[in-house]
Amino acid sequence: MSAATDGGTPDADTYALRTNKVEAVAAPELDYRPPAPKRYTPKIALIGAGGIAPAHLDAYRQAGFDVAAICDRTLSKATTLRDATFPAAAATDRLGDVLDDPAIDVVDITTHPAERVALIEQSLKAGKHVLSQKPFVLDLDIGERLIRLAADNGVRLAVNQNGRWAPHLAYMREAVRTGLIGDLIGCHVSIHWDHSWIKGTAFEAIDDLIFYDFAIHWFDFLASVAGDRLRSVYAMTARARGQEVAPPLLAECLVRLDGGQASLVFDAATRFGPGDTTYIAGTRGSLTSAGPDLGQQQVTLTTEAGRAVPDLEGQWFNDGFRGAMGELLCAVEEDREPLNAASGNLLSLGLAFSAIESARTGTEIEISAVRRLPG
Repeated sequence: MSAATDGGTPDADTYALRTNKVEAVAAPELDYRPPAPKRYTPKIALIGAGGIAPAHLDAYRQAGFDVAAICDRTLSKATTLRDATFPAAAATDRLGDVLDDPAIDVVDITTHPAERVALIEQSLKAGKHVLSQKPFVLDLDIGERLIRLAADNGVRLAVNQNGRWAPHLAYMREAVRTGLIGDLIGCHVSIHWDHSWIKGTAFEAIDDLIFYDFAIHWFDFLASVAGDRLRSVYAMTARARGQEVAPPLLAECLVRLDGGQASLVFDAATRFGPGDTTYIAGTRGSLTSAGPDLGQQQVTLTTEAGRAVPDLEGQWFNDGFRGAMGELLCAVEEDREPLNAASGNLLSLGLAFSAIESARTGTEIEISAVRRLPG
């Protein structure tokens, strides 16, 4: 068996088991950092002071956003969070006062999905731009109704898919979007970590936890690079040997694309040696991101020109939250749809819902066939 030559096509005798030497080149400058408006500095209200809300506010404080009110049905929770993050903001349990305040332009709604729909609807009718926590809705028909309502009231509706501004995912997304690797052929995600921390928490009651809660970020990432080429999904879940929590911790799915393929593998019972790898193949290049966890990732871009390793700045927490709100504010300032618009997020949700349905039925499911979260 002969060795592959430098440059050009590998010798046929090697069966492509050896690759050519690739020269190191400078990484392209891509606009992957969390965006910020140039002049638009609206007053923001946060609705829902539990769960993930402190991470939102910490990101907004770092970005210099103006949070003017924190609202929760439990006043003490709103007050405690206000005191710890934005002491000059109002703390209230009166949603009507927030929505009636003409000084507030934008609301960030962080409550659970069941109560979020009514809050989004009220906020849109009050003429507020809305950032909704993910998952946006549990029914695509309801999502479409809210999108129409936003349009009717002349406001923007976006979703806090914060993974879009994780540095490694953002750089890869922009590399695909700007055509650096040509047409997408494959996208493959493989994540291995220990999710047993959910034991005894409310998360343990969610049977489809991995697909519904954790994987939603990667369904959204896939939708952001594949778009309307998504066709169908075949998925499965399983309980890991020795796991002590209720939901299945193993989940994987194959996704059929028009002229391509994708796969997502989640091993959430990995106690030792965690790993996180994303690989994207295109007609003119490829992208790889790898590391031990979500916060430590190195991206490599390989094209005919050579191999580039960008020196990425930032962290998913809290750049992701900063990016989700910043993109909404930029969209309002520039009078355009945000990258994380609710309209685009329906494709991400359709992919997630179809994966859950496929895992339950053991059949391949078309992306457009499942309109709501399987019950």
